Amino acid sequence: MPRLACWLLSCALLAAIPAAAVPAAYPPAPGPEARLISVSGSAEIKVPPDEVLLSVGVESRATGLDEARRENDKNVAKALAFLRAHGVPDKDVQTDYLAIEPQYSDQHDLASQLRPQFYIVRKSIGVRLARVDAFEPVLAGLLANGVQHVHGIEFRTSQLRKHRDAARALAIRVAQDKADALARELGVRRGAVYSASESYSGGWWRGGGWGNFGGQALQNVVQQGGSDGGDGGEGSALAVGQISVNATVNASFAID
Repeated sequence: MPRLACWLLSCALLAAIPAAAVPAAYPPAPGPEARLISVSGSAEIKVPPDEVLLSVGVESRATGLDEARRENDKNVAKALAFLRAHGVPDKDVQTDYLAIEPQYSDQHDLASQLRPQFYIVRKSIGVRLARVDAFEPVLAGLLANGVQHVHGIEFRTSQLRKHRDAARALAIRVAQDKADALARELGVRRGAVYSASESYSGGWWRGGGWGNFGGQALQNVVQQGGSDGGDGGEGSALAVGQISVNATVNASFAID
């Protein structure tokens, strides 16, 4: 058979193969008129925190800038020495940049407005505690060793990825159950999933803020930390409770 005739015969045979006989690599994407069931599933997991992040501040005031800086450096060094003595590793402590705020008189004469009455010098210290039961004595000790402000307190879990994965698995099952329930009520059957997305929240509990002085912030944490679960140590007033890890899954399924 001539070569041209063989080529024409091969083309004719390929054209005769039904399209359904060729396996599709992916399911067809839903068109504008696709019949879908769209649901969302949410799940929450309660876990005890196993680490605490503290943000505290040292503030000094003096009529001279050098005096205010020396006082601030002395109090910061005192706080850092306390943390080392309490067994907090240096890698879990970080100091912020120095902030200087000249304070001027509100008098109307120009000389008073140009000459600072005094200076405010501030520096923040961030601390990570790997033991929750160390939180209360460390915070109280910092307040007795040069610290005046508590900027933030955060109870966290170091296993956030693990707990998020578990919450997501529960949320997926919730979404599937919702889709099955809708399909049964509508008299149809749930098909393959066409799209899915996820979102997360939680994994920590925060308290405090700028302007909170130590005693007030510590009292707020003790009251808000929760009373169920957790262990602040024997004789401790702190009940850390549990923190929530939340996951939400949005999914669309075909209707068979």
